[in-house]
Amino acid sequence: MDEKEIITQILRLEKAIKHCRVKNRLAHYNTDKVHAKQIAFHACLKRNRWVFGGNRSGKTECGAAEAVYMARGIHPHRKNRDNVKGWVVSLSNRVQRDVAQSKILDYINPDWIVDIAMVSGKASNPRGGVIDYITIKNVLGGVSEIGFKSCEMGREKFQGVSLDFVWFDEEPPQDIYDECRMRIIDRKGELFGTMTPLNGLTYVYNKFYLNEDADPEVWHITMEWADNPYLDADEVEAVTRTMSENELTVRRYGKFSAASGLVYYEFDERVHVIDPFAIPREWYDKMSIDPGLNNPLSCHWYAVSPDGVVYAVAEHYEARKDIDYHAEAIKGKCRALNWPHTRDGRYESLIDSAAGQRTLAGVKSVSELFYEKGILTNSNVVKDIFAGIARVKNFLLGDGAGPKLYIFKNCTQLIREIKGYFWQEGDTPQKKDDHALDELRYYLMSRPQGYTPRTKKSDITLDKERLLRKIRRR
Repeated sequence: MDEKEIITQILRLEKAIKHCRVKNRLAHYNTDKVHAKQIAFHACLKRNRWVFGGNRSGKTECGAAEAVYMARGIHPHRKNRDNVKGWVVSLSNRVQRDVAQSKILDYINPDWIVDIAMVSGKASNPRGGVIDYITIKNVLGGVSEIGFKSCEMGREKFQGVSLDFVWFDEEPPQDIYDECRMRIIDRKGELFGTMTPLNGLTYVYNKFYLNEDADPEVWHITMEWADNPYLDADEVEAVTRTMSENELTVRRYGKFSAASGLVYYEFDERVHVIDPFAIPREWYDKMSIDPGLNNPLSCHWYAVSPDGVVYAVAEHYEARKDIDYHAEAIKGKCRALNWPHTRDGRYESLIDSAAGQRTLAGVKSVSELFYEKGILTNSNVVKDIFAGIARVKNFLLGDGAGPKLYIFKNCTQLIREIKGYFWQEGDTPQKKDDHALDELRYYLMSRPQGYTPRTKKSDITLDKERLLRKIRRR
């Protein structure tokens, strides 16, 4: 074979490769450029997953790819099934045609298609009409069906079938979500949603973002423009300059917004929530308690690095328990953490000043009861709520080196409260679900200065500090 023939063969091969890539878009999804949060969504094994994303953040792409992965039986992270049946739920037929349906067709090769049934338009031109369902070959055998549903149909049209998955493209009405949830029970199917939270604090905010029911199968991630590697940075900056703060919150960052506004809008779960790590014992500082009986008692353990960075490292949060129960639970966690104690074996904690008061219903105060159970409480705390909120904000913002407050992922109730804390009428924060936030304020108001280590730092400690600095810079 001479040089001319070799060049001809190479050009033919390159053309074939290019044609294959255009034809099989799913095979090249997240290969040329990687959207890390799309990968995280696909890799999560929870059965009720939600992507809250800004417009053009890449959320719909991963929803469509997920649906086709399942229908084809080629999901890279889940156990695959044959003869899969799923629904794609859009807000209207028009939105279905222009968005979800179009994305699904992008990821399906023509030679995979067995049949297409149309609500309107021609099967020979499915992009120009509204699809009822499409059946495709499943690599494990048989065929899979992807059905398309519109919320305009009403709840009754979502009854009567068993499904392996439902993809919600944007937020459905709650009655339709509830009906779809019933469709997956007998097949132990999957629910996943991709949406921009344009409707404010709806049931989706409570059930999936805050996960108020503590459902172990619920998972969420947020996506913003900077997460999408295909968006031009200069264009992002130009559009950002034209938008209001509220528009940016929702349409760029994919965050929920209320008319009254978040108190701690500085909080970013991707930044401030970190994986637990072995805290050097000399960083251990104080516990802080907000007592409650019918309401939850909240207690957190706080550590401070030599450069003044605070870490919430452990949590006790329970309601409808007496002091004896709480004291034993707190001491048990102290022992597990090897938390420092006084010479007489008591553990020290800050506590709401109301705990020092005796009432007509009790001979002893809460502080006295805790003392008898081995916990020495200090109720001399600053309760000025506005000064406390300002202090928390300062710690969240930090300085040029990064935030001054990090929360371990195991402190789930503190994370939930800080995400759901809003201003109400009269420019005061809501007095609801703020038990962990109260004792966080007490603690941070007790820390006007950076932390000075008690002992000379060992080589191991110095190495851990270097590692922590790397973590914070990521």
